[in-house]
Amino acid sequence: MRQLATLGGCTRPIRLAGHRTEHRLDTTTGEIGPAFHHLDSNDLPAGDLLVRCGNRRTTRCPACAETYRRDTYHLITAGLRGGKGTPEQVTSHPRVFATFTAPSFGPVHNRPTAPGGRTRTCRCGRHHDQDDALLGTPLAPDRYDYEAAVLWNAHAGMLWRRFTIYLRREIARRAGLTQREFAQHARVSFAKVAEYQKRGAVHFHAVIRLDGPTGGDTPPPHWAGAELLTDAINAAAANATVTGPVLGNRAHSFAFGRQLDIRTIKGNDLDGGTALTDRAVAAYIAKYATKGAETATGTLDRPLKFVAELASLDISPHAERLIRTAWALGARKDLEHLRLRAWAHMLGFRGHFSTKTRRYSTTLGTLRQARAEWRRLQAAIARGDTSPQPHDQEDEHDETTLVLAHWTYTGTGLTPAEEWLSASLAAPESAPASEGMATRD
Repeated sequence: MRQLATLGGCTRPIRLAGHRTEHRLDTTTGEIGPAFHHLDSNDLPAGDLLVRCGNRRTTRCPACAETYRRDTYHLITAGLRGGKGTPEQVTSHPRVFATFTAPSFGPVHNRPTAPGGRTRTCRCGRHHDQDDALLGTPLAPDRYDYEAAVLWNAHAGMLWRRFTIYLRREIARRAGLTQREFAQHARVSFAKVAEYQKRGAVHFHAVIRLDGPTGGDTPPPHWAGAELLTDAINAAAANATVTGPVLGNRAHSFAFGRQLDIRTIKGNDLDGGTALTDRAVAAYIAKYATKGAETATGTLDRPLKFVAELASLDISPHAERLIRTAWALGARKDLEHLRLRAWAHMLGFRGHFSTKTRRYSTTLGTLRQARAEWRRLQAAIARGDTSPQPHDQEDEHDETTLVLAHWTYTGTGLTPAEEWLSASLAAPESAPASEGMATRD
């Protein structure tokens, strides 16, 4: 029971066979002391060491995806409000929430809204419900530019990088500085996540912050403000382009779409009335950190080995055509660097779903390490250790820990009996938590 409880509800744990032994090591003399803790998978009730899968996708493992969402929420919040190693003075720095969309590849079924928020009729002449399966699908599939849509996804990460370069240039120009001088006065920090629109095109949500030269611990210069930052973002997004491949007689190039939404954080609107506060923005971004193409478009959450697999899968015709287009383009030698077949299930997008600059806030690795340390201390207490010490406190002494371990992969998942026990353990905690969820003020 204890072994399953440590999984936190993970439904696809990694099974490992092997052993781990911990020794005290005197860092002064190099003397290795006797073993004070030994773990052997043969002694465990499951016969294997069970380790959480850590998958961020809700469709693969809801429990691990929830952990990832919470971590992303805390990461974003720290960069907006301070904490977890980030100074609280970042709250006074210019900060905006920006959404960058993809260009059009052809008209699709949608739910256009009037200025008052009223939903208007789609071009097809119908009023679509919010959950209508037609949303995002082309009005005329034979005229939809599937090739450009897949290639846009494949180049979206490069386009974002180009935008960040242009953004620093645009800010420096408005401040009357050269790029080298700009680095001595200010720094751009950001955190972003990628989201799939229903049509299968990637777009980005980002928190962009203007700091002093060393990051959040230094105040921005006197000329830095949200208005200047917004103006620079508009200019950089308009100028950033990435040259794509030449296919047939067509030369592809990629830029962001015309719909660019930039809002100063602490305004009054976000996602239908939710206040644009620090917590609301963090919750909004974290919501998309656990979603992939399969959530928006009904496509796959795993790679394909053969395109023939599509015949037995229940996916929409639009998603299938995007995947087949990616697969066909992936056969071209001149597009080999895009690895489109490996990422066909992602409709060509191969970038990270959440990224940030180094000085924005803490890291996911630091948050995971803190959680692992807490679990280690809890395990030590359960073993009867009356005075467990965190690793960082142990390092202050002349002793440290030598770990000797050997593990081999034996499989993934739980046995039917383990699944039943795991579900029983998770049942009392099945109520959804509110941490990191957007709230209405």
